[in-house]
Amino acid sequence: SAGLLDVTALYKYEVRGPDAARFLSRVMVKDITKLKVGRVTYLCWCDDDGWVLDDGTVTRLDEDRYRVTAAEPSYTWLVHLSRGYDVTIDDVSKTLGALALQGPTSRDVLNAATDGAVTKLRFFRATTATIGGARVDITRTGYTGDLGYEIWVDAENAVRVWDALIEEGRPYRLLPAGLDALDVTRVEAGFIMNGVDYFSANHCLIDARKSTPDELGLGWSVDLDRDPFVGQQAIRSERARGSAWSVVGLEYDWTQFEALFAAHGLPPQTPAGAWRTATPVYHEGRQIGQVTSGTWSPTLKKLIGIATLEAQYAQLGTRVDVEVTAEYARKRVGADVVKTPFFNPPRKRA
Repeated sequence: SAGLLDVTALYKYEVRGPDAARFLSRVMVKDITKLKVGRVTYLCWCDDDGWVLDDGTVTRLDEDRYRVTAAEPSYTWLVHLSRGYDVTIDDVSKTLGALALQGPTSRDVLNAATDGAVTKLRFFRATTATIGGARVDITRTGYTGDLGYEIWVDAENAVRVWDALIEEGRPYRLLPAGLDALDVTRVEAGFIMNGVDYFSANHCLIDARKSTPDELGLGWSVDLDRDPFVGQQAIRSERARGSAWSVVGLEYDWTQFEALFAAHGLPPQTPAGAWRTATPVYHEGRQIGQVTSGTWSPTLKKLIGIATLEAQYAQLGTRVDVEVTAEYARKRVGADVVKTPFFNPPRKRA
């Protein structure tokens, strides 16, 4: 089926002007001058020391007009770096609504509501349409591991668009969904979350709590050899010496997990939703990191987690032990480092 979520809580900024592309390329780890109109890219941005401040998306809406999404307030940082650039930055977080339509039938629902506007819309592309009489921007993006879209609409029209999608989605069993459900799907997708799987450098009192793009698995988004950008030299230096940490996917050994509870005469017990409580990870008795979020995947029928480990233990297939509490006693079960995303059906990009 599909789910419809209100994701308006994202922070959203519109950047426009003759220098918009050059400015964003200075701020972001990716070269935005290469981004074509109608395309979206996922990336992160850093401070001067190469520590990640946040991750999000940039959409090129027009020749000199872009939209930036962020998990936390970034307006002051963007304005601070805009000196010398001919750009205008508007905080549209409260005036622009955002809805996420995600799941196997999401394309069918959206086509029904827009007379086929997304039939040929490719992965990480953008288009415009009308839903419920309101003009909207549509991007083929989302915070799940499945086929999905995000709809961007003036806040005053958001409820009208929501109602129209729910009505058009009835034949496809569309259901409203909440952030708890989204949290399960984003773990299945292997997506990191600011404030859970890593912390913005702005909020860290010590460097040990900060992360670099390479440590978070975002090194692929860094266009390193180009005009200067914030954090460039620090990232280059890190690559020369190697990263200290690595974010990986873990799959728990279900046989061991089940046996842990069976020893108490209990069935295996997992949380009903995703969890965000960090738990230690060990190798040969020594703590080497922590699982920062995880879930029982109802789709995969597996217990999975996102973990930060010392880089030397990040190779696929590495066996580690994860702390698990059973009947008030702290125990350990085996887990394997596996490839993410955990759930990645062909329809997501098809």
